[in-house]
Amino acid sequence: MTRTADGSAGDHDYGRTGAVYPTYRRPDDRIAAAVHAALGDARTVLNVGAGAGSYEPTDRDVTPVEPSAAMRAQRPPHLAPAVDAVAEHLPFEDGAFDAAMGTFTVHQWPDLAAGLAEVRRVTRGPVVLLTGDPDALADWWLVHYAPEVIATEARRYPPIEELSRLLGGPDHVDVRVVPIPLDCTDGFNDAYYGRPELLLDPAARQACSAWGFVEPAAVGRFERQLRDDLDSGAWDARFGHLRTQPSFDGALRLVVARP
Repeated sequence: MTRTADGSAGDHDYGRTGAVYPTYRRPDDRIAAAVHAALGDARTVLNVGAGAGSYEPTDRDVTPVEPSAAMRAQRPPHLAPAVDAVAEHLPFEDGAFDAAMGTFTVHQWPDLAAGLAEVRRVTRGPVVLLTGDPDALADWWLVHYAPEVIATEARRYPPIEELSRLLGGPDHVDVRVVPIPLDCTDGFNDAYYGRPELLLDPAARQACSAWGFVEPAAVGRFERQLRDDLDSGAWDARFGHLRTQPSFDGALRLVVARP
């Protein structure tokens, strides 16, 4: 496995972009509630790909694992320091945790099957993953302005069916749509479904790692087209109802694997 100088183990170097996360990728309380409820009554929780601690419960004994030094350094003092390790090689005994979780992380694992097998090995109870469904990514307006971003995300996110199969199959796995609130504080792409102006901010896009894989010329076309349509009213004529839609059933999924 190849890791960057920062330690990042996937296809994205958080040593270059991780600094924007505290501003643009703040955990949303409503999404966090869904994650925490799925953990059930687990007291000891492994958080794989923990980053700066988004969505970690603070009322349980959490052991975070994070390969990126930049992300480990951003963890606030009230959270446990993260172990420098990767999903495919977890330095814990069999059945060490009541439950495991991972949020916006499985698309970064070079060997998904090995990573999920390791998570299962060290976990006695449920495995809870917050991820994106690649089959649903194109179901909103961004595909009309930046199809390259949607295509990139669709390539990176593992199919939900694959996650389910690797975690034991549909008899052991529940897949739940997680509604995205209009004022969502976590700046993944479809969190801006009703706030298009915010995606004109380069730093907001930087916090959505898929944009880093798109050619600058395509990003420039996106900015010009969206800005022109916002100025002319064309965006609002077609999508303006989203500005007041309380929530959006986009691509956000909670995959919950029972033991």
